[in-house]
Amino acid sequence: SRIMPVLAPPAAGAHGSCARGARLAAPRRVSRPHHLTTKARHLRGGGGGGGFSLDFGGRESSSPSSSSSSFVCASSAARVPLVLGSAAPAAAATGSDEHKPKTPPPDLPSLLLDSRIVYLGMPLVPAVTELLIAELLYLQYKDRKKDVYIYINSTGSCRADGEVVGFETEATAIFDTMNYVTTPINTVGVGVAIGQSCMLLSAGTHGKRYMLPHATAMLHQPRIAASGPRQATELQIRWKEVLAQKKAYLDILAATTGKDVDVLDKDMQRPKYMQPVDCVEYGIIDRILEPQNAPSAAAIVGEVKSGEKWDSEAGLVRKPMQ
Repeated sequence: SRIMPVLAPPAAGAHGSCARGARLAAPRRVSRPHHLTTKARHLRGGGGGGGFSLDFGGRESSSPSSSSSSFVCASSAARVPLVLGSAAPAAAATGSDEHKPKTPPPDLPSLLLDSRIVYLGMPLVPAVTELLIAELLYLQYKDRKKDVYIYINSTGSCRADGEVVGFETEATAIFDTMNYVTTPINTVGVGVAIGQSCMLLSAGTHGKRYMLPHATAMLHQPRIAASGPRQATELQIRWKEVLAQKKAYLDILAATTGKDVDVLDKDMQRPKYMQPVDCVEYGIIDRILEPQNAPSAAAIVGEVKSGEKWDSEAGLVRKPMQ
């Protein structure tokens, strides 16, 4: 068991110095080996007799009186504990870890968001809609006048095989947020923009809607997921809701493309695929980003921070090489 011996109080008349006859107190053995006790009985005696000492087992043994002089008393009014087995603190580790960053590096979505880039690369499901709306609101909070860049590669509320995975209202929620924020919004079609995603591609600020040379767009009528057996009244209610969503879809496309609603309705009776050139003629986009237009195409990408700027804002200090 670990022992914490204490010094006996100095004899009367010592006046701030330790009495020569002060002897080490012998603490009692505790019943539990893993607990320390602060109880000790103090032996008060004269100056010339033999003293007591403690071995590591806590047993008393007689020893010469000179052994008591090895303990120094700092004050006559306080008992100074002596902790056995204490060690000096370990030295700070040095080596390759010394130059590691104190904070984790930023992840890729954070880098894109810092450059005011929003990437839509999945079908429109509630989780994707929530993230896009949150990013648009945050970017408006950061700067109301700086452009936002939305890159679109999505199949809309359906998967590529046509299976419905989301509601049509997911796209209208994003569209309403795009119109709500005051920041100019650039839309760039990469890959595919099908159905409701094609509507979002056309909903960017006029003059700032783009597609890459090999991207594809497609318009189709709103689709609903299979819902199992229903009563006739429920089917009628659902039918009215689908027609209302289709009307809203056509009205938005008519406003963004300049096409008549009847023309749009007729074109969407069957899936209408369009290449970038067709999208320009149809009013979905304003310009195709060709490699020969690289200098002008670079204007649609926001300013990206350099590595030194990221380090300085993260509080990292680059040390010169020795």
